Amino acid sequence: MVRVPNVTRAGAVVAAVRNPLAFVADRWTPGPRTVRRAALSALVMSVIIVVTGGAVRLTGSGLGCPTWPKCTSDSLTSTAEMGVHGAIEFGNRLLTYVLCAAVGWAIVAARSQKPYRRSLTRLGWAQFWIVMSNAVLGGIVVLVGLNPYTVAAHFVATSALIAVATVMWHRAREGDGAPRPLVGKAVQQLVWFLVAAAVLLILVGTVVTGAGPHAGDSSEVERMPVDWETVSKLHAVLAWIVVTLTFALWFVLKAVDAPKGPLDRTRELFLILLAQGVIGYVQYFTDLPEVLVGLHMLGSAVMWIWVLLVVLSLRERPQLTAEVPGPSPEATLSKA
Repeated sequence: MVRVPNVTRAGAVVAAVRNPLAFVADRWTPGPRTVRRAALSALVMSVIIVVTGGAVRLTGSGLGCPTWPKCTSDSLTSTAEMGVHGAIEFGNRLLTYVLCAAVGWAIVAARSQKPYRRSLTRLGWAQFWIVMSNAVLGGIVVLVGLNPYTVAAHFVATSALIAVATVMWHRAREGDGAPRPLVGKAVQQLVWFLVAAAVLLILVGTVVTGAGPHAGDSSEVERMPVDWETVSKLHAVLAWIVVTLTFALWFVLKAVDAPKGPLDRTRELFLILLAQGVIGYVQYFTDLPEVLVGLHMLGSAVMWIWVLLVVLSLRERPQLTAEVPGPSPEATLSKA
């Protein structure tokens, strides 16, 4: 049995404390599939946090924990006296830690991959800082009594998190070579019009939420001073614009004989938009039942992911091939 000197052990402990990511990376090399799964887990958790956040609002549990960072002034967790609303709100806060764990796994996996991919690791850290800032913003939402503008900002920040997580997941499946476009500039410009329309659709959707009846708590909560019917109709118009642009993009891609990837992503986005539109109209004409509103929020997150996947499918990035060092011609001649 070989004994490890205490000095070596002490040095390893110091190295782990000084730079834990480098310490892990020196001792673990995840496969490409592991990195992709880690990135996907962060993306899935970012969508789940949207759904559970919607559940908090739709069940009137937004102030189930009336303060932050503690649930009450005397307790870190919810208490029995707070009932189901406290449990729902505190459960959503706990899921933030699960999200942090998923993002942390993505960072560690990206940092440990060989060869080291700086761009992938930076995408992981970008998610981490968005999560941290959005957690603080969520606390502000509670402290200001569910002010609708802070609630809207909270959702927009989560949409930004989904965007970065989607890019990281896609980048984990491709190489670091220079991007090569698969379509012409005219098609790329059409896609960016689609992205802009989707962003406007999401932003106006937050206004619909801020002016609508589901304020997030049973008490009197401030709403945005706009006519809910009018802004809902504007939201519907923007949705039709996104649907029209998606169909036009699919038609153009077929016309120019584009590769299978962009065509598939665009067709999938079109189907998602149709399903989202059906849910939106049904919820509008049935007085916004909570279940349908929650499904519509889930659909919004999925729609945003697929818009980004359409953009990312328009180019390919090959793997970088490292040159394998070999004997120089001089060395070969000298041996001969």
